[in-house]
Amino acid sequence: MAVSVEITIPILNEEATLHAQVHQVRAFVDQHLQDLPSIGIVLADNGSTDATPAIAAQLAQELAGVRYLRLEARGVGRALKASWKSSNADIVGYMDLDLATDLHSLRPALARLLDDQAEVVTGSRLARGARVRGRSLLRGFTSRVFNLLLQLYLRVGFTDGMCGFKFLQRRHLPTILDAGAVSDGWFFATEVLVVAEHLGLRVSDLPVQWTDDPNSKVKIVKLTLEYLRAMRALRQRLARHPGKA
Repeated sequence: MAVSVEITIPILNEEATLHAQVHQVRAFVDQHLQDLPSIGIVLADNGSTDATPAIAAQLAQELAGVRYLRLEARGVGRALKASWKSSNADIVGYMDLDLATDLHSLRPALARLLDDQAEVVTGSRLARGARVRGRSLLRGFTSRVFNLLLQLYLRVGFTDGMCGFKFLQRRHLPTILDAGAVSDGWFFATEVLVVAEHLGLRVSDLPVQWTDDPNSKVKIVKLTLEYLRAMRALRQRLARHPGKA
């Protein structure tokens, strides 16, 4: 059976941009990645209350390789877990709907997994060779401080835990979940990286070109506090779970 890939896009009240952005992703995959194994797209809606469900359902009908997954409860982590658990693909991952990470990063990310150079690949705005556009000084500073805390507090080797661009070999997902990646919120994607390293899996930093979204819904202070609490809880869970030898 051919290796397959599924990209999850978490969505919440995205009626203004959903149609155009999903068409852009589907067109890019079909035009530029047709030589890779089949690539599907999952629209994981976590509790939208606007016209997003109707638009997403229509996209799933009109575009090949697009499926719609509806969850009533909110939470990016909840959406990713539901999508990845329900997938039959060999490689699963996610990217943000705003397409802040350049779509050309898909090929090198998937290549590292397909060639078994890594078990997990994460986009990085801080690795050597990355390019970041339009990011405010506050957001850039907050990102660097958060990642420094990750390195000091959880002893991680990757450079950017917050970048919304991550992929992994799905066969490792059950182990990663059982070992401590449990958050229903934004921190889940970071947990995947931390737990993967704890288990001795190869986590590969991929420098990306990132264009900051001026309309981002992320609330820096609230998110930072959420992450700090989550980091402490994760360290406690990892202390109870054996890591790499």
